[in-house]
Amino acid sequence: MITGTGITKTYKQRGNVLGGRDVPALRGIDFTVKKGGAVSFIGESGCGKTTLGRIVAGLETYDSGEIVIDGTPMSPLRPKKRQPHFRKIQLIHQDPYSALNPTRTIHQTLQAPLALRAGRTGRPKSWIDDRAEELLSLVGIDPGYVLGRYPHQLSGGMRQRVVIARALTVDPEMLVADESVSMIDVSMRLSILGLLKDLRERLGVSLLFITHDIATARYIGEDGELYVLYRGQVVERGLTEDVIAGPVHPYTQSLLSAIPVLHGVERPGPDRVVPLEALDERHADAGCLFARRCPFRTERCESESPTLVQGADVSHEHACFHPRRRSVIPVEAVA
Repeated sequence: MITGTGITKTYKQRGNVLGGRDVPALRGIDFTVKKGGAVSFIGESGCGKTTLGRIVAGLETYDSGEIVIDGTPMSPLRPKKRQPHFRKIQLIHQDPYSALNPTRTIHQTLQAPLALRAGRTGRPKSWIDDRAEELLSLVGIDPGYVLGRYPHQLSGGMRQRVVIARALTVDPEMLVADESVSMIDVSMRLSILGLLKDLRERLGVSLLFITHDIATARYIGEDGELYVLYRGQVVERGLTEDVIAGPVHPYTQSLLSAIPVLHGVERPGPDRVVPLEALDERHADAGCLFARRCPFRTERCESESPTLVQGADVSHEHACFHPRRRSVIPVEAVA
């Protein structure tokens, strides 16, 4: 199990006349990913999703808070001592082409981590090639076709499957999928999402899914939890279907309101929410981070900052002073 408590991360913006300013990327994020479970983080670009994924995978440091992997806190450990723990968590990159070395064949790409694993576990060299073929078959690729090829000789979908196979070379406990289907042809996306679900069931790996697409989050985490991020803060979280079917935070409602409507088959939800203005990070906010864009804001929202609490009439948590369930997702059109 992997947990995060109070994770914060701030970047310093460079290049302005004042010598830069602090830009909060994460503002005290708490999360739990259970063994074999699925957790999705959704939000618009710049909300901190990718930063969180890189922190969980050990590729980015955090300013405060704590990451605990299988009961072991990471902060007290030196970098070398953390490596075996973070090796249990593997990141699946957004762009499968940039994630693969273009000068290495697929065989060489998989051979390197498998050789290290064979050395640590005392396995024979023959195990390396056998395991490479086994992993490629596991992710739905013909080993005989791809092992001798370079990344540019494969389709986007096949490259993403190779990236997943490489992540599995170390037998991880959790996969972090960062927009893992956004750069793949639409026709191939469902097969990759189906593969990730299949790996959860067959191998028991946990999945942290990062996306801006509600539909993919719903498909991947239908039995998991959904976290809604806004400007580095969780504003709503709960069981995936509960949050989507009954959102109470205006930001969540605005995200769901943006789902395309299939004309002739569906009609827009009756309570669709549209933000009052575009996202602007230049202004510091004393109260709710969403207040300037919220059509339901009050004076309290502009001066006080809400915390994540359990709703009285809903089964999930939210950070809003005026929570109200609204029907915003498309509904079936009446014939």
